[in-house]
Amino acid sequence: MSSALANGLAGAGGGIIAQIITYPLQTVNTRQQTERVSREGRDSRGSALFQILQVVRSEGLPGLYSGLKPSLLGTAVSQGVYYYFYQVFKNRAEAIAAANKKRGRGDGSVGMLSWLVVAALAGSVNVLLTNPIWVLVTRMQTHTQAERKIVEAKRETLLKEASQSVLTASSLEVQLAELDSLKPHPYGTLQAAREVYNESGVTGFWKGVIPALIMVSNPSIQFMIIESLSKQLRAKRAAKNKDQQNITALEVFIIGAFAKLGATVCTYPLLVVKSRLQAKQEISGNVSLRYSGTVDAIIKMIHHEGFRCFYQGMRTKIVQSVFAASVLFMVKEELVKVYAVLANKSKVNVYN
Repeated sequence: MSSALANGLAGAGGGIIAQIITYPLQTVNTRQQTERVSREGRDSRGSALFQILQVVRSEGLPGLYSGLKPSLLGTAVSQGVYYYFYQVFKNRAEAIAAANKKRGRGDGSVGMLSWLVVAALAGSVNVLLTNPIWVLVTRMQTHTQAERKIVEAKRETLLKEASQSVLTASSLEVQLAELDSLKPHPYGTLQAAREVYNESGVTGFWKGVIPALIMVSNPSIQFMIIESLSKQLRAKRAAKNKDQQNITALEVFIIGAFAKLGATVCTYPLLVVKSRLQAKQEISGNVSLRYSGTVDAIIKMIHHEGFRCFYQGMRTKIVQSVFAASVLFMVKEELVKVYAVLANKSKVNVYN
């Protein structure tokens, strides 16, 4: 097994574990990002824990795990693809650096700019291949929220018609009772896929791909920080003890958390735009808040909600993404070490 494939499988395994642990926070965060709130109507919506309890109260525990199956598939594929191509491009960058050293250029190490390019290339391949999965996950996470908004819009219409004497009091009472009795319908992966296709055709599965491609800078920044800090830590450790250069699982956890924090703060507005584009557009009864594309979404968000909307739910996202990234990197590194041990044992057995 090649090092690239081993890193890909380890990344997929780490990603699945991190996703399962932090998924409720991800569900709440996606709903926070896609919630339309006018400048005048903006208020305090409570902590992530409070909102988790609200979801459990209204939808039960399954509500926190809406879209988990495609999300796990997406995580496994996404992390596998990313780490595989990251290792491929990393190996190539290291080979180029070594070749340059032989020619008398550089010290043989990969520079920070090269790490950014490596991470950006791997991230771009990942986004193009896995975007359809994340469109479905976003739809499933916000389905209940979208149906609730539709019901609220119908209620407002009925009350308006009643105030204009279009509806009788008895008719209004009956129709309001019908709305109150409505419950969110089960919403599976195939139903979400049909909905996306019926709305926008095949291209609908790549909604939000432009901000997602721009967001490649997130893992680029993240991996630049990780590689730089890991290199410095190994160098310091090697200076003290030449036989001990490996970094521990706890150190990987801390480095991963620090790197993800910096990357998330820098790119969060793009994540909000991507979620808005991928969510069901009927999540708002106001046609002016439906988006035809990335630029249209940004303009309307600024006009109707102000710049603060680009940071809705950022605290929840920081907690979720930093913890998930830390778990992912820690698990991935341990799996890679296990692979290395097994590979060495197999070599010993072959020679014996």
